Amino acid sequence: MALNNRCYPVTSLIHHSDRGSQYCCKEYVDLLRTNNIAISMTQNGDPYENAIAERVNGIIKSEFSLYSSQVGFDETCGLVKKSIDAYNQLRPHSSCDYLTPDQAHL
Repeated sequence: MALNNRCYPVTSLIHHSDRGSQYCCKEYVDLLRTNNIAISMTQNGDPYENAIAERVNGIIKSEFSLYSSQVGFDETCGLVKKSIDAYNQLRPHSSCDYLTPDQAHL
């Protein structure tokens, strides 16, 4: 989904993960390599090695009530997308001088 929704060509992109099996499988790694995306993984699967991403995930889960879902898969995917859109387009961030990430990026 991230590849399909890119709004401009990226000359260098890094995908960072925690060594979860879903990120290590051949199909996923092949997809990253095919799209010239560098692969970065924590050394020991330690989430503190990826503190910024873990913080973002925690905010999305807590502020948008996504720790658990009482609806089906499709509805949960819709909630995740809506939450990420709100996080990037509506929610000001102190680390971005109180701009949204989209505003700061521009």
